[in-house]
Amino acid sequence: MARSKSKGLSVGYRIGYRLRMIGLTIFGPAQLGEGNDPKTRLAREREARVAAAEAAREQR
Repeated sequence: MARSKSKGLSVGYRIGYRLRMIGLTIFGPAQLGEGNDPKTRLAREREARVAAAEAAREQR
């Protein structure tokens, strides 16, 4: 149950992700294109990490 919400990511990473996303929301640039938006880049990095965690879990 909790595993599906965390998607295999550590508590430290999830807290850091939220803090960085909040920081970018408050202090980030006004508007950028899709290719150079830091919030979008952060979301893509998280998606890659989730995919890697799921792949590692399936290998077990």
